[in-house]
Amino acid sequence: MQLDIGAILAYAFGLLMLYVIGRVLLGPIKLVLQLIYNAVIGGLILLILNFIGNYVGLHIALNPLTALVVGFLGVPGILLLIILKNVL
Repeated sequence: MQLDIGAILAYAFGLLMLYVIGRVLLGPIKLVLQLIYNAVIGGLILLILNFIGNYVGLHIALNPLTALVVGFLGVPGILLLIILKNVL
């Protein structure tokens, strides 16, 4: 049983393609997991802010728009919402 250079190159190319496909498929999964993480942390901070903010007069409504801003930006999104609430 002897392997020629063509078979070795075919195996190497197959392994390379498997690696490339794996990297391409893991990219979007990492992005989705990062967005979920930002949304959860931002949502918890927003709930805590609303709970504490009731005592000082600061309340940010929970609606799809604020959820998207907090989900994409995380904590900076909360700061953006606070600034926008005070300006507008």
